[in-house]
Amino acid sequence: MTAQTGWMAQDLKDTSRWIQYFSQAELEAVDRAITSAKQAGLGLVDLTKENFPLPELRASFDRVLSELEEGLGFFVLRGLPADKYTKDDMRLLYWGMGLHLGTAVTQSNRGDMLGDVRDFGVNTYAKKGRGYMSKQHLEFHADTCDAVCLMVLRVAKSGGLSRFCSSIAIHDEIARTRPDLLDVLYQPFYMSWKGQEGPGEPGWYLQPMFSKEQGKQSSRFIPQHVIGYSVEASLFPELPPLSPKQREAIEYVQALANDPKFYGEMMFEPGDMQFMNNHVMYHSRTEFEDHEEADKKRHLIRLWLSLPNSRALNDSMNAIYRDRRPGVVRGGFPCHTGARVFETPVMTD
Repeated sequence: MTAQTGWMAQDLKDTSRWIQYFSQAELEAVDRAITSAKQAGLGLVDLTKENFPLPELRASFDRVLSELEEGLGFFVLRGLPADKYTKDDMRLLYWGMGLHLGTAVTQSNRGDMLGDVRDFGVNTYAKKGRGYMSKQHLEFHADTCDAVCLMVLRVAKSGGLSRFCSSIAIHDEIARTRPDLLDVLYQPFYMSWKGQEGPGEPGWYLQPMFSKEQGKQSSRFIPQHVIGYSVEASLFPELPPLSPKQREAIEYVQALANDPKFYGEMMFEPGDMQFMNNHVMYHSRTEFEDHEEADKKRHLIRLWLSLPNSRALNDSMNAIYRDRRPGVVRGGFPCHTGARVFETPVMTD
């Protein structure tokens, strides 16, 4: 079972297929890299692969890239002693590691290259609501980049379980049981930019949920952004309504993704690094209860990467990815500020 053929929950029982522990040599290399960068006075904006070398981790980085595109579609590195480092140290490390894996893209129009996944008190279903800024349950979806990468600083008091499934397996089950709905999912849906559109662009775009290019099946399923489904149709009165068949198709994908036969799950540990190929995976998170103390609240660092070994995408994905060629920098959201920031700006609107 691979990212190209799909997998079921039962295929994940051998966790060594998708969890790898850092070796002692790798941990020592991480420590040296952080210490060296700090002694040199390097900020995140100054880091390069050359001045943040991690040769001892090259084999692990190569495995991550291979697993994302040719393996199961996701991978976890575990065993980093998160309590040994400050939050700024961890942010420095993750940005530095990302340089060795691919190229970061912006996660919002405010230019955040590193995102903070924590409860900002945001309503996911508001016009500009983003799920990673809330403690609410997140439905299965894919993000707007080749790979979403999470590093865990702190976990919640309870909840916050990470779930994930193979969109290839979902696709094949729909083809077997409801081919009429599969036809619908290959057609374009009206999607909200959730306030992330570029200057002068409308607040919506078109994309299908499934597409295929050069023999590879891809999916970008994000029901939270579908106009007339999770996004109020009244916000876009100029657009046609979501059809009953489109609604049924979305609900069927959700029902399959939420079937325990299809999804794997994990409870994060501090120091975990989870990497996921958005073109072949959907991910979800259960609602969580946070700690009262500010310094104990759930906090993950998120990186959106373009990967050097990424696949070609169908031209139906032009609006969201802007460049469909394999291995190029693509995805993310247009930055309105012209600046790069390395934490999530607090929303004031």
